[in-house]
Amino acid sequence: MLTSIETALREGRLIPYLGSGVLDLAGGGAAVPSSAAGLVSQLTAQASVPHKLRTNLSGAAQFIENFKHRKTLTSLMHKAFSPRVAPTALHRMLAQETGIKLIVHAWYDDVPQTALAGRSDWGMLQGVSQSEHFGSWTHAFRADGTRVMDHDEVARWTTTLYQPFGSFAPAANFLVSDSDFVEVLTEIDIQTPIPSEVQDIRRGRNFLFLGCRFSTQLERVFARQIIKRSSDKHWAVLPEEPTRNELRFMAEYSIERIAVPLAEFVASWPELAVA
Repeated sequence: MLTSIETALREGRLIPYLGSGVLDLAGGGAAVPSSAAGLVSQLTAQASVPHKLRTNLSGAAQFIENFKHRKTLTSLMHKAFSPRVAPTALHRMLAQETGIKLIVHAWYDDVPQTALAGRSDWGMLQGVSQSEHFGSWTHAFRADGTRVMDHDEVARWTTTLYQPFGSFAPAANFLVSDSDFVEVLTEIDIQTPIPSEVQDIRRGRNFLFLGCRFSTQLERVFARQIIKRSSDKHWAVLPEEPTRNELRFMAEYSIERIAVPLAEFVASWPELAVA
């Protein structure tokens, strides 16, 4: 398995797909939420929501948006992810791999951007909410955080950081409420919300899921649609025992499980990189 990943990395076919669990690699725990449960707990500690929604991230976010205004939700999300978090060893290693054309980051923190800051040949594609940017699915930003309007420039980036849920930086764009996701899920089967640049890069490439679970329908839908029309082989570092839904999903999309702790897998990365 590691040999196959090594080959994909060496040949420029590897696409890391980072979930919120990557933040658990931060020594002493991350200063920002590293799970949906942690994030919804932080949001509901600052805004009252019905008890039945207190463990439902998108539902709680929708309630705050409806009864406190979208600006309140954005402000709370901004506050949750504003503490500075140093890049982990995994973030630093990925940032050094200039052969990686695409990194998918399915969470809201800006740690990958911080890790990539030493380079100028990369940029970001971030999902945006229809409630704030009607008619746009994604915004593009250069390494310095300035907005890109010419997508010919995007095609010239050495590495593209794709953040389908948005990100704290540089513009506090977040897909988090029920209505945010309904808009995307209505169109995602025909790939409209997936940037064309991402669709081009993923062809023939292998995804490596790190810090991810596939236990909820939302997690599975986004993973399925982002890896669509790529290769027929992928991997997921998943030390926890998979649920039946996860096992079914991984079998259907040829995602091979690597049943080791993420930190242990990361420790093997230098060997992959120099092989």
